[in-house]
Amino acid sequence: MTVSYRLSEIAAQLGGRVMGDAEVRISQIATLETANSSQISFLANSKYRAQLAGTRAGAVILAEGDADATDLPRIISDNPYAYFAKVSALLNPLPEARPGVHPGAVVGTGAKIDRTASIAATAVIGEGATIGAHSVIGEGCSIGANAVIGSRARLYPRVVIYHDCVIGDDLIAHSGAVIGADGFGIAMDQGRWIKIPQIGRVVIGNDVEIGANTTIDRGALDDTVIEDGVKLDNQIQIAHNVRIGAHTAIAGCVGIAGSTTIGSYCRIGGSAGILGHLQIADHVEIAAFTLIGKSIREPGSYSGIFPFAATKDWRKNAVHLRHLDELARRIKALEQQIESLKQAPSREPEKRKV
Repeated sequence: MTVSYRLSEIAAQLGGRVMGDAEVRISQIATLETANSSQISFLANSKYRAQLAGTRAGAVILAEGDADATDLPRIISDNPYAYFAKVSALLNPLPEARPGVHPGAVVGTGAKIDRTASIAATAVIGEGATIGAHSVIGEGCSIGANAVIGSRARLYPRVVIYHDCVIGDDLIAHSGAVIGADGFGIAMDQGRWIKIPQIGRVVIGNDVEIGANTTIDRGALDDTVIEDGVKLDNQIQIAHNVRIGAHTAIAGCVGIAGSTTIGSYCRIGGSAGILGHLQIADHVEIAAFTLIGKSIREPGSYSGIFPFAATKDWRKNAVHLRHLDELARRIKALEQQIESLKQAPSREPEKRKV
């Protein structure tokens, strides 16, 4: 069944100021280039104003500064992009799950499952585990013994949560996510590696999203902690005893080594690497592919990306990079020689005899 709302109804639910025909009915979202008369689009950057002239959208979402850029029906918002996201959620609600435990699920002794929760076929709920109200556990998920999952969680198929982990409300975990596997703890003894038992947990706050195939290791001694509102993309590795502050967003393929603490409201670009036992301040932005090798104490934007070039030019530059240390020593020696010459007593030029 297609859901649709009048522009006035959207504004009544989500706020914003309507300009133009408030009775226009909207059933879906789209880009300015592809939208049709039953769809709504948005303009978040004024440099794309020219696209408004050609759009066939039934309505648009604009910032106050762009309110007069078109005659189309429109909603004026302080943050058009965030408003667009809210409209998308309104028009594209998640399918409702049927409460109850499927006969094909396996439920361990002492598990507590709220009557409004939905447990799909082939899911396994461990002994003593707790599943909160309106949570949805997809096909093939595995919830370990004594794990706790809060209300309104949505676990897509084949999510694994190990024993004793604690999950807050409104978790979204996509397929293949693994929460609570052992951290990489080993010690060398007489020529062989000995495993260090990982006896901590993973503790996750409210309103957290975890992407597909992302892994969060349990603590070696203390817990690994993911605070409220954290958003994790696909294929991220979070090692044991890491702590990630509230409302931090991390893009795909980032690797975070053990015992590092990342502050709140940080943004970390794809494939960045963060070494262990570091402290990252609040409000830090790390560019994609940047390697962080020491703590960051001040908020701001940090990058460590070597620009790409044609292969022949890159090879020449790589050769020079290998000799940077030698070049630095030579420059330092030259500076010392220049300084010595400056400090040497000056000599009066000899007078020529006539």
